[in-house]
Amino acid sequence: MIPRLNAGKVAPAAYEALRGLEKYVRGTVEPRFLHLLKLRASQINGCAYCIDMHVKEALDDGEDAQRLHLLAAWRESPLFTDERERALLAWTEALTLLPQMGAPDADYEALKKHFTEAEIVNLTLAIGTINVWNRWAVAFRSPHPMGMDKRVHPPQKTA
Repeated sequence: MIPRLNAGKVAPAAYEALRGLEKYVRGTVEPRFLHLLKLRASQINGCAYCIDMHVKEALDDGEDAQRLHLLAAWRESPLFTDERERALLAWTEALTLLPQMGAPDADYEALKKHFTEAEIVNLTLAIGTINVWNRWAVAFRSPHPMGMDKRVHPPQKTA
């Protein structure tokens, strides 16, 4: 896929504004929640660049690889039983799929059971921010970094 343009170079002030949001959410949202919401939104939005980056970040921070493999099916996975995570993932999906889902009251009520109002605001901002990053990367065809990271290995041959 050929990149369309480097938006950060074309509009550096816009890029810095988005980085400012990113800095804010990194300072206010618990890392494990941030990894899950970023990866789940990126999966929904089909952003290979962001999926690759957020899987690596989550692994570097100690997230279990099997959980990351099953995140797309978190509702059915026995690895996602934490009610806070489940409420956050439902809210992430609802806001990422806003035209289809409309931020259901049930998802918001579940979120309210587990997070303070300030946490809900910050989580919602984090979801919005990753959705902007996803749209930026997909719209401008940010090159997928596969093969540029030493952790990426070719498939193993079986006997």
